[in-house]
Amino acid sequence: MRRVVCELHAELVRNNLVAWTAGNVSGRVPGEDLFVIKPSGVSYDELTPQDMVVCDLDGNLVEGEHAPSSDTAAHAYVYRHLPEVGGVVHTHSTYASAWAARGEAIPCVLTAMADEFGGEIPVGPFALIGDDSIGQGIVATLKGHRSKAVLMQNHGVFTIGPTPKAAVKAAVMCEDVARTVHVARQLGEPLAIAQADVDHLYDRYQNVYGQRSPR
Repeated sequence: MRRVVCELHAELVRNNLVAWTAGNVSGRVPGEDLFVIKPSGVSYDELTPQDMVVCDLDGNLVEGEHAPSSDTAAHAYVYRHLPEVGGVVHTHSTYASAWAARGEAIPCVLTAMADEFGGEIPVGPFALIGDDSIGQGIVATLKGHRSKAVLMQNHGVFTIGPTPKAAVKAAVMCEDVARTVHVARQLGEPLAIAQADVDHLYDRYQNVYGQRSPR
């Protein structure tokens, strides 16, 4: 999991989702009440699997030579309260964070949004960094919601997934649709997709699209 989480941080850089040392990926350790997360303030270019730190689900450091990310408490809260989540990602990607700065959900006006998020990308409450307040906002907003992404007001993006890779994909897709919907708004009011069509698109993408393992 250290290797997986380390390699996925390169995807944040490759997809222009982070600046300097901001942002992080974490991954739950299968079968353990532990997760792996990026250390605080370490350059992406310098990250190695050995640099990744291991924490328990209360956010306490278990293994590692570095201090964990400043967002560790938020990640820990998500893992404690959403047992189906295997990966959490945080970014300050430009367009999605601009929506967060306005405290505005991204409306479901693209089939790609219906596919990946099953509707709008919601806004979570403003919360200060340092304790699990952000985690509380993430869980309260996404619990029972089909979206894998939340725009934390005045802050940035948090995404979840069954694996760390799935959470990174959601972060990439969140920024992509945030940019496209922003551009559409410069031209006029985007057209909403009917809820029945959103439901159909989401079901197809989640259950039919792509390759399936033979039974």
